[in-house]
Amino acid sequence: MVTYKIKVKKYISLLVLFLIIIGCNETKKENPDTTTIAPVEIEKPNIKLYTFDGGKVIANKLELFSQDTTYQGQSKEFSDAFYVISHPKGNLMWDAGLPENLIGLPEPFTDPTGSFTVSRKDSVVNQLQSIGMSIKDIQYIALSHSHFDHTGHANTFRDATWLVQEVEYDSITSPTSQKTNTDNYNAIKELTKIKKLTGDFDVFGDGSVVVKSMPGHTPGHQVLYLDLIEHGPLLLSGDLYHLYENRIHKRVPIFNFDVAQTLKSMDTFEEFAKAKNAKVYLQHQKEDFNKLPKAPKYLN
Repeated sequence: MVTYKIKVKKYISLLVLFLIIIGCNETKKENPDTTTIAPVEIEKPNIKLYTFDGGKVIANKLELFSQDTTYQGQSKEFSDAFYVISHPKGNLMWDAGLPENLIGLPEPFTDPTGSFTVSRKDSVVNQLQSIGMSIKDIQYIALSHSHFDHTGHANTFRDATWLVQEVEYDSITSPTSQKTNTDNYNAIKELTKIKKLTGDFDVFGDGSVVVKSMPGHTPGHQVLYLDLIEHGPLLLSGDLYHLYENRIHKRVPIFNFDVAQTLKSMDTFEEFAKAKNAKVYLQHQKEDFNKLPKAPKYLN
């Protein structure tokens, strides 16, 4: 009889414990933990954009900038800017202006065909000093493309890493190009630290400075996307467009490498600009050059 009572008590104790456990589980179901983890906001890097004067180009034969006769008999003065993008992780130079051997010439230089008259007033070294930088402070150099008005002082940055589309590199360094485009090749031949790209490239890994592939003007033409804290997103166009009218009417220069590629890049560019709500700056338009503050000020 005593043994039977002990077994009953043990059974009752187990039953009570079981009911307590069930009750606790039900309480958890009725009062679920509603604690949520707030999303972590990634702080945008403080980027500075400096705009510099890489010279002046007068297009004496503006008809070269359209497949039709729209600009026949016209001429136009173009700016020729280069830029420094200062990021907490390093500095990038975008484009390199006209050749520095133009500095100090008594008169602007006109090419043998009479198509262009060019001049340049100041060196990259002097202009970098205006923002407290020197040649060694530039870790990266990226050229929108390898034409003479964008590669002027490129060799000065032989210790920087050249960010170049692989097809552009192969084109400008080919044996044929070295013979037929000798000046263009010589302008970049001392850049030996090379990172070959095969499309868009996020320079600092945070989406704030992105080289974007836009082929057509040359095989590996590219543009630059920047996301600045105060100013917001912007695009530097390289030579995708030289004139406002060319952007509106999708006109393509007669000397472009591939017309179809150019038109496709224009569509891609405009879609991206719209998606990012980015302001577009045409690098050869004097009006756009004048909109961007010059050293020692910066766009913010």
